[in-house]
Amino acid sequence: MGQILQLINKENDIKKIDKAQYCELAEEIREFLLEKISRTGGHLASNLGTVELTIALHHVLDLPKDKIVWDVGHQSYTHKILTGRKDCFDKLRQIDGLSGFPKRHESICDCFDTGHSSTSISAALGIAMANQLEKKKDKVVAVIGDGALTGGMALEALNNVAALKRNFVIILNDNNMSISENVGSMSNYLSKLRVGEHYNDFKEDVENHLSKIPKIGQKLVKKVKRTKDNLKNFLIPGGLFDDLGITYIGPIDGHDIDGMIDIFNNALKIDHPIVIHVKTIKGKGYSFAENNPSKYHGIGKFDIETGEESTRKNQPNIMSYTEVFSRELVKLAKNNKKIVAVTAAMPDGTGLSRFQKNYPDRFFDVGIAEEHAVTFAAGMAASGYKPFISIYSSFFQRAYDQILHDVCLQNLPVVMIVDRAGLVGQDGETHQGIFDISFMSAMPNITIIAPKDTKELIEAMKFAVDFQGPLVIRFPRGNAYVSENTDDEEFKTKKSPFIKKGKDIAVITVGNMFEETQKALELLEKERVFPTLVNARFIKPIDCRMIEKIAEEHKAIVVVEEAIKKGGYGESVETYVHEKGLNTTVHTMAIDDRFVEQGQISDLRERLGISYRHIYEKVLELTK
Repeated sequence: MGQILQLINKENDIKKIDKAQYCELAEEIREFLLEKISRTGGHLASNLGTVELTIALHHVLDLPKDKIVWDVGHQSYTHKILTGRKDCFDKLRQIDGLSGFPKRHESICDCFDTGHSSTSISAALGIAMANQLEKKKDKVVAVIGDGALTGGMALEALNNVAALKRNFVIILNDNNMSISENVGSMSNYLSKLRVGEHYNDFKEDVENHLSKIPKIGQKLVKKVKRTKDNLKNFLIPGGLFDDLGITYIGPIDGHDIDGMIDIFNNALKIDHPIVIHVKTIKGKGYSFAENNPSKYHGIGKFDIETGEESTRKNQPNIMSYTEVFSRELVKLAKNNKKIVAVTAAMPDGTGLSRFQKNYPDRFFDVGIAEEHAVTFAAGMAASGYKPFISIYSSFFQRAYDQILHDVCLQNLPVVMIVDRAGLVGQDGETHQGIFDISFMSAMPNITIIAPKDTKELIEAMKFAVDFQGPLVIRFPRGNAYVSENTDDEEFKTKKSPFIKKGKDIAVITVGNMFEETQKALELLEKERVFPTLVNARFIKPIDCRMIEKIAEEHKAIVVVEEAIKKGGYGESVETYVHEKGLNTTVHTMAIDDRFVEQGQISDLRERLGISYRHIYEKVLELTK
């Protein structure tokens, strides 16, 4: 650990350090981040890019009295270091360890929990308005990326900001990236602002020179100030922030600590909202991350010298579910010109970059705008196209009303690919994909498929092409499972195949829990216990005939799913058994009514009671 960094053990310790040492401190923090993240994995590029910005903010603010709200929060590692949590980084993103995002329970200096995009301005504005009501003079700063600014919620908040009659600072962290490269008119608008970065210097020089003209100088300066809006619109097209009643400053160098400190200090004295446009380099200081910021946005353990990710090195030939989906969609689109693909700012993460390369005219990245993405896809479906829209489970939550109102109500043939379904592990509560079954199952007209392995994912996609209605295909993060237990039953609605015929107890598995259940069955066979194994496959509508058949021959049913229990598949089975008066009992092994913290998936399953060991013990208990 660096000598200067050792001096920082709690919030505001940075103020005790000579400003002349801040650049050296920035380098020590980068070395610290590389060392720790290479061992634990985490958000690397975004954190390397905001080191100087965070140092400058901590210098001018008095935490925790003053507040910083980080949009998404995947750039908050330096903030955590400067608020006394550097010793916790050995357990970054691990169970019972340090979260990769701001958490109020972790530190009083984390004023608001974040994890999803485009929320910071709304949250910070709420805090600032509460301060205004309480007549507090505490400072509030929202830090939002240029990618997050494309989100509708951020634009709604900007529309409301002018109502605040006090100081409120929005830092626009502009690295020309979200996770993937930014798209859309907001990105183009910011590009124009970057071109006009010398505007403020130019305006100041003009005013200084005019003021020196004898007799008429000051009159000319006043005239220039009266026409500054026209001048700015001439030099910087758009004037969006000024039109919204928010003063705009920038762009400024996000790696010039002294320059930012001067500007931030002046901005915090202004009695109305202000946007400071800060340009940073994502991945700064680590060449691999600078050259490929998308890859190093969120990365597992890696070798600092080579940049090579450890898991990739150990498993070079294993495809992820995302890659299986990606390859199959390209194959299907070759023979069907009506297939289109939609993503919300994540072509790489959702596997659609391959589709984009092969069919650029049929690929649509709408930016960080999940609500718009779903309704946009619905419009294409209403016009005769077959849209496949791929979004992570935790982000589909943002489009609940659009799925219900714009897709299901009209029974439109939109295929919703729910990537990262189930536990995702180390990103924690905000990213676990455990709610999609519950909130989507409640919607009429929708069909939900949870493939158990590679083969079923491919079959599900083939099925989707001709399916007339809203269809969900959900699969987990990570390596695709290749099952030895395959079935030849036709892939059609309401069919959940029997994989193994046993007696007394039947186990129904949902999606990726098939692999976990297989491990339990291997242990049970050693105990001479042979339960029936059923692959749920279709989550909605449930296979009623399958349940009735099980009830005729088994005294108990165990449903295993990696999702929230309330409103899940297990509850659907329980309800059907109860309503029909079937002579069997149902035991659902799912996630209780809670949010799930970060950790390795195997550790989380063990803690949540849905590991293969728990499945083994439950079946053994019911057998005896």
